Amino acid sequence: MTKKTIFALTLGAALSLAATAQAQIKMGVAGPITGSNAAFGAQLKNGAEQAVADVNAAGGILGQKISLSVADDVSDPKQGVSIANKFASDGIKFVVGHFNSGVTMPASEFYQESGILAITPAATNPKITERNMWNIFRTCGRDDQQGAVAGDYILKNYKGKKIAIVHDKTTYGQGLADETRKKINAGGMKDVLYEGVNTGEKDFSALVSKIKASGAELVYWGGLHTEGGLIVRQMRDQGVRATLMGGDGITDDEFAAVGGPGTEGTLMTYGPDPRKRPEAKAVVEKFRAKGFEPQAYTLYSYAAVQIIKQAAEAAKSLDPRKVADKMHSGMKFKTVIGDISFDKKGDVTRLDYVVYVWKKNPQGKITYVEIE
Repeated sequence: MTKKTIFALTLGAALSLAATAQAQIKMGVAGPITGSNAAFGAQLKNGAEQAVADVNAAGGILGQKISLSVADDVSDPKQGVSIANKFASDGIKFVVGHFNSGVTMPASEFYQESGILAITPAATNPKITERNMWNIFRTCGRDDQQGAVAGDYILKNYKGKKIAIVHDKTTYGQGLADETRKKINAGGMKDVLYEGVNTGEKDFSALVSKIKASGAELVYWGGLHTEGGLIVRQMRDQGVRATLMGGDGITDDEFAAVGGPGTEGTLMTYGPDPRKRPEAKAVVEKFRAKGFEPQAYTLYSYAAVQIIKQAAEAAKSLDPRKVADKMHSGMKFKTVIGDISFDKKGDVTRLDYVVYVWKKNPQGKITYVEIE
């Protein structure tokens, strides 16, 4: 072999290694970056961005760095499908998202057709993982679990009281309200009012009049923080003192900012606060140093990136199907929200809901605190 040949082979090997080191894993994160649910979009975006930065700083996945694309679905299903189409055309193979169940479902179908693995940190409708799809997972729980926890709390603490059920007609909101209603009805309690409202609505005076006429002592709200905050504010303005109870869709301090002082005493179901986990301590400090409080689904989004990394390394592959196979295998993943494994549907195998109450903290700010 000549010196020229040896040099050419050596140069070729070096260039090949350089190309590998510079290669990028294309990942996307999608949620409502703008609009009324932008607080939750910020959680998904910031969680994924910090996780990607940390993974890349530690050498990436299988020697490759992650390139992250951020997309705004504005909580609109059609926009979600457009994003899925754009992600596919851009060669993205892994997605963290979406936030809304009604957006996640159609987008995930397109992801499946395009060979893309998606992990939603926040979409809780049971149907998401009941469609026999290989590519969809979630790091959060399901509304049939959440509704059962809410229903049990109502049955135990509001026995003999009048309960109103209100929802926002969305896949998430009505689904959660119906699961809670199903639980209390099975326990012998009948709701005195069942009502749907439209997302984006601002004037709930007609609804509040119906709540007042029903004599409801607790109003269960299936929906998000903006409308939930407006409803409780207008309830208080009209002299309705009924307790409001919601689900994880109100898990952001903006709920209290919208609803005002009347939000104090509101009940809520959500997972055990991941910010308090020892595994999350260093990451939480990074967020706070940047002036961002990692509420609700921030750490669930961070965990999704951790899981993709660990599953890919276990599979020794960046093929989404092989990564999904590892995730379906029962493998335990170490994350900032604790140890997680998935069942064959793509659901986490642990029950992830407890009850909170919104009240003033020592600084006088109304926020959510787990009921001991």
